Amino acid sequence: MNPFELPSRVVDDGIYARTVAHLRERGIVLPRFSELAAPETIPAATRKLAAQADRNAPDGRNLFGVHWFNQADSVNGVTVPSFLELPSAITGVPARIIVMQGRHFPMIRAHKVLAAYACLAPRLVSGMFDPTHHRAVWPSTGNYCRGGVAISRILGCHGVAVLPGGMSAERFNWLEQWVTDPSDIVRTPGTESNVKEIYDACAEMAKDEGNFILNQFSEFPNYLAHYAMTGTAAGRLFEALNSSGTLNLAAFVAGTGSAGTLGTGDYLKETYGARIVAMEPVECPTLLYNGFGEHNIQGIGDKHVPLIHNVTNTDLIAGVSDHATDDLGLLFGSKAGRTYLAERRGIDAATLDGLAELGFSGIGNVLAAIKTARRLDLGETDVIITVATDGAELYPSELAAHLARRGGTFDQIDAAEAFGQHLLGGDADHVLELDHRERQRVFNLGYYTWVEQQGISVEDFDRRRHQSFWKELRDSLPVFDEMIDRMNRDVGIAQAA
Repeated sequence: MNPFELPSRVVDDGIYARTVAHLRERGIVLPRFSELAAPETIPAATRKLAAQADRNAPDGRNLFGVHWFNQADSVNGVTVPSFLELPSAITGVPARIIVMQGRHFPMIRAHKVLAAYACLAPRLVSGMFDPTHHRAVWPSTGNYCRGGVAISRILGCHGVAVLPGGMSAERFNWLEQWVTDPSDIVRTPGTESNVKEIYDACAEMAKDEGNFILNQFSEFPNYLAHYAMTGTAAGRLFEALNSSGTLNLAAFVAGTGSAGTLGTGDYLKETYGARIVAMEPVECPTLLYNGFGEHNIQGIGDKHVPLIHNVTNTDLIAGVSDHATDDLGLLFGSKAGRTYLAERRGIDAATLDGLAELGFSGIGNVLAAIKTARRLDLGETDVIITVATDGAELYPSELAAHLARRGGTFDQIDAAEAFGQHLLGGDADHVLELDHRERQRVFNLGYYTWVEQQGISVEDFDRRRHQSFWKELRDSLPVFDEMIDRMNRDVGIAQAA
């Protein structure tokens, strides 16, 4: 399957007909991409039905909650995405740092369920993916495969999770409750940084024509979904904050990962002039230093440049250490840490609760935002938006392991040291502002993965260098919606009006 050939029509009438019958039998209606970007366009009765669904179950109504406009306890939708604003008492910088909260997505409590739906839906409605025959294979470092398994369960098809065996125990605990067979969890060697091993496992699985690989790192609908959906959500959030008209959206920060979320930055750059900042671990500094290694900021695959990363539109790279994210996970999540922050730093209870709910990659994004503010000397009217891709509930086992490495104790002195070292004492080290030459260097790094290893043609690889390629991609968004509309009409189960 060539990732550059995005679905634009029905390619197999037989598969399409089987899919229509399958969805009709299960009572499935598919949301359009535009509806997930602007949930108020979903009919009110459909939104009401979605609000009645068990958000932790494979209920088809949850498809209409796969967006950023959810409340903590409901997918009925709100007008502004849920967010956490970090005070200067935490960040040590005057710039306003705003964190969009991915933990309000249904089923997996992480935003990767959006990417999973976006990658499968165009293949489903074009007759490429047969839910009665194909196994949907979801290569991931932990959250995308959970999102893929959740979407697979809703659609009544066979989902297979492929992820490193060293990821957090909580990810595997969730998967064990959701897969239809234990063999549908494929553990590859290594941990967060071992993405090639995931690719190798998928290449072997692809020899079976029944396996349909949905590789988030090369699926352009992943990029498109975040450009359209996360970008719109972040824009609405900024506009709500900027009612006075005096604020400047200075930057959008996201971890490298599959680079899908970084597509949000393209939207915000075009609309508001925001800089785009890619966060990566300094223990595996691929973009920064052509380096390698291993780290524990779970949710960010490394040692390669994803095919869907619009590198030549990226403005900065910020390196963050997993020593910092591990320590701050304890600071934000422990009784001693919360007591220190409340009593010695005057942090209010609501902010403390928000900090305690951040996962490792969210903490990493916050640290990268702070580094960006320091590097660019941002002031009180400057806003940085970033994302907490998942929540702290995925990391108790990792925090316990880190606490054990520290000797089993974390008291208020430890909390003060973590706060001073990683927050107030932080600096702008490992931050690179990209000029033309640096952008070309980082772009060229992708050659070794995609051309030499994965068989992408040089011509296809190279045309991603130009912004015209990425702008033309967006022409697929209304086409996807048209195909979703057609399938919904043929299934014959109208949205509640």
